[in-house]
Amino acid sequence: MLIIFGGLPGSGKTTIARALADRLNAVHVRVDTIEQAIRASGIADDAGPAGYIVAYGIAGDNLTLGRTVIADSVNPLRITRSAWLSVAQAAGVTAAEVEVVCSDKAEHRKRAETRLTDVEGLVKPTWQEISERTYDEWHGAIVIDTASNTVDAVLDELVSRLKSLDAMNE
Repeated sequence: MLIIFGGLPGSGKTTIARALADRLNAVHVRVDTIEQAIRASGIADDAGPAGYIVAYGIAGDNLTLGRTVIADSVNPLRITRSAWLSVAQAAGVTAAEVEVVCSDKAEHRKRAETRLTDVEGLVKPTWQEISERTYDEWHGAIVIDTASNTVDAVLDELVSRLKSLDAMNE
């Protein structure tokens, strides 16, 4: 299965994606890490679409090995979401789209402004940049709200919904 995460920076998506990867023993593919590696290489100051394209390849390789893959990125545009779905289709696996939101704007802002980076050299966006970011509406995604739930509670709900989706596609 390819589990396609998306959500604005600071919504909790990487926290949830990592925890889900750990629980499912899945491969975690994080676009932030790939994009920062491209910038650090000196090849380009702006990773542009290259980070996503590299992530699609890594995800596809792991899916063909029979692994569950968690794709972790902001995924703000329909075109990137469609590309992830194409990766799953090419590998012949089920795809699940998961949009992570933090419905409490004050909490979301606090998280965005106080979180530390765990990717060397990665500069996190400001709250203003997050608020003004182009972000296309999702259709058909599992929506997970991290505003007032623990990571374990979110994971329990998400795993249950993923199992239902997987059962429907068998």
